[in-house]
This record gives sequence, C-alpha cells and structure tokens, in this order.
Amino acid sequence: MKILVAADGSPYTKRMLAYLAAHDEWLGAHHEYTVVHTVPAIPARAAAALDKALLKSHYDDEAEKVFKPIRTFFTKQRIQASYVSKVGNASDVISSTADKGKFDLLIMGSHGHSSLANLVMGSVATKVLAHCSTPVLLVR
Repeated sequence: MKILVAADGSPYTKRMLAYLAAHDEWLGAHHEYTVVHTVPAIPARAAAALDKALLKSHYDDEAEKVFKPIRTFFTKQRIQASYVSKVGNASDVISSTADKGKFDLLIMGSHGHSSLANLVMGSVATKVLAHCSTPVLLVR
C-alpha cells in the first residue's frame, strides 16, 4: 500500500504519529511511505529581493525542522520513508501530491474544528477532503 503522510510539525502531526504507532496495520515494511510537508511561500516581492540559494536554503531548513522528528519516529519503527518538501498552499500541494502520486491512502492530523469554525476559518483538512480523490484518514 502506498501511503502519503502529510505533516506540518504541529502537535496534530505528533498525535497522528502516535496513532500510527498504536495501530500496527498502518506500520510495517509492507507499506511504502512518503512524507510531504508544505512550506508557505515567501511573498513574491520579498522573494525577488533574496538570493535564490538563500531562498532555497530557507525552504529546505523549514522542511527539515518538520522532517527531523518524523525521521526519528520512522527509524525507531524500522520503516523506510521518502520525504518531499514543496512550497505553496498546503491543501493544494497535499491534494495534488496524493492524486499525482497515485497513493492508496493519505494520512494527516486535523485540528478537529467544528463545522462552524471550518466555515469561518477554513481548514487544510477540509480543503484536502474536498479536492483529493485519494482516501483520507484524519487523526484528531
């Protein structure tokens, strides 16, 4: 099974990893894992003033802050995973990565806002559910 794990480094990502650890059916060498993290883009005007190498370094550093504890988790579980960092809107990147990569399952943490809060504030999880054709497992 190809599994895409969406991570943002929040406590909800940690909760999702704890859920995975507690459910053996989601972990194991028989699955193929890819961890995706979306780094918010620096505004175009500011990015234009920065050196491209510096900008790339910033994006890589921000992604590594999220990937480091996840790498440790997967290493302890004796699981190989690939790590993908992209710049952009989180819900768009997660949805398109899941669909284009032909993943069997997308696992992500969710804040668990009420329906009213999602209407007012929006939610990455809600937008991913609306735009992604891959089955999604939300962990609250």
